Amino acid sequence: MRQRHLVITVFIACVWVSASAIAADPNEAVRPAQAAVIPCKGMIDQGLLDSIERRSETAMKAGADYLIYEIETYGGLVDAADSIAKYFIQTIASRARTVAYVQTEAISAGALISVSCNDIIMRESTTIGDCAPITLGGTLEGVEREKAESFIRAAFQRAAEANGYPELLLKAMVTMQTEVWRVRNLSTGQWEFFEGKNRPTDANEHDLDGAEEVVGSDELLTLTASQALEYGIARAVVGDLDKALAFLEERDGVRFARPPMRLETTWSEEMVRWLNSPAVMGVLIMLALLGVYIEFSTPGVGLPGLVAVICFALIVGSKYLTGLANWVEIILLLAGVILLLVELLVLPGFGIAGILGIVFILGGLFGMLVKNSPGQLPWPEGPEDWTNLTNGLLGIVYGFVGFAVLAFVLSRYLPKLRFLSGLILVPAPAVAAGTVARMSMTAPPQSAQRLVQVGDVGEVTSKLRPAGKARFGDAVVDVVAMAEFLDKGTRVEIVQIHGNRVVVKSRDNA
Repeated sequence: MRQRHLVITVFIACVWVSASAIAADPNEAVRPAQAAVIPCKGMIDQGLLDSIERRSETAMKAGADYLIYEIETYGGLVDAADSIAKYFIQTIASRARTVAYVQTEAISAGALISVSCNDIIMRESTTIGDCAPITLGGTLEGVEREKAESFIRAAFQRAAEANGYPELLLKAMVTMQTEVWRVRNLSTGQWEFFEGKNRPTDANEHDLDGAEEVVGSDELLTLTASQALEYGIARAVVGDLDKALAFLEERDGVRFARPPMRLETTWSEEMVRWLNSPAVMGVLIMLALLGVYIEFSTPGVGLPGLVAVICFALIVGSKYLTGLANWVEIILLLAGVILLLVELLVLPGFGIAGILGIVFILGGLFGMLVKNSPGQLPWPEGPEDWTNLTNGLLGIVYGFVGFAVLAFVLSRYLPKLRFLSGLILVPAPAVAAGTVARMSMTAPPQSAQRLVQVGDVGEVTSKLRPAGKARFGDAVVDVVAMAEFLDKGTRVEIVQIHGNRVVVKSRDNA
């Protein structure tokens, strides 16, 4: 019997020692976890949305349990921010833990994507907030402002409900008229937030004398890191990313591998985002129009036409890659260009083909300013669509204005500046009648030195639309018709010679 008791005692002692050893080593109770850092910098737009989705899916396929979004942004497009927010809440939340690590600032749309994460961790001396909607080139007032704000408030409310952030504080980041007070509940000892009109009045339930105004009725809420921590928006304030990881490890009982996985944007994603910025888009439109203007002002096809083609390709390609241009709009644009070329090069005058070409081009460009599916009419439906449309139209207007100004400067002043005059061809003085001039032509060897002059009569060998070729004796010369299109076989007379530019008019109608 004693031996039996001795065996039992030894067994219990062994179990106790083992349990004590496990408890003494906290690493034994810590589960391994994988973190992925995904930087989110610059303007929030469709390009950043696509990049975030790609990098997030890549990280989760690689086994990431925590997705840490490094936020450095002053805001951007509302529809892109809302799509990112919904992606965080509706798609990722059930698969991984999302953390917004505010590296510098999370302003406007940056605050929306931050509060849509499960946790917000802010670096010291950073800010978050200021989410009132604005529009480029104007102001939002009355019903228009309320329509825009109601949509954004709903997005913030969705995030507050999903992740446990103070709803009133998020509302105060959007709407200026939201006055928020913080009052301590005497029963629970916890701080509670109230709108000014709903402040508690029972001194037995709340500490009315200690009530604090968080934001006034004429202010938008923007919080520093320490304020965000105090008011329950930030989970922690840390010195760097490594300390943010340490906070998560201690709170959740996990251990991350060091260094964490880091997924940067690719050069192609950054280029597409850069091309779609309003300033760059305006410059591309300006250069494209300028190239078309110069190309149609001179005979032949040269560098200006190539520049115009490249600019249009960049505009359409960047819109397609960000989902703003679908195949229907691209076909409309190409069809419009083809119809215009047919009108200019094949058909006489300007009629139905030219009008349809212009309509198709305008329709294609308009459709690229509003995100829609191929079977959906490209018409803005929500406030964010109208904002995108307004910004896109302003970019086009700025491009047209820049083109007009630059074309005027090039045609009027550039030839007069000696150090810049080599950039364009200065028209030579007109050659008087009876004076011969040498220019580029094709002719038999024995006639290679033949010269043409004002008053010579020849015959059109290729249609002049308005540029083409005409034969004068044995020589075929590049010519431009004066204010008309001429068919092959038409007899023409040289009326002006400007350098190597030969201007002709019809003799058949004389």
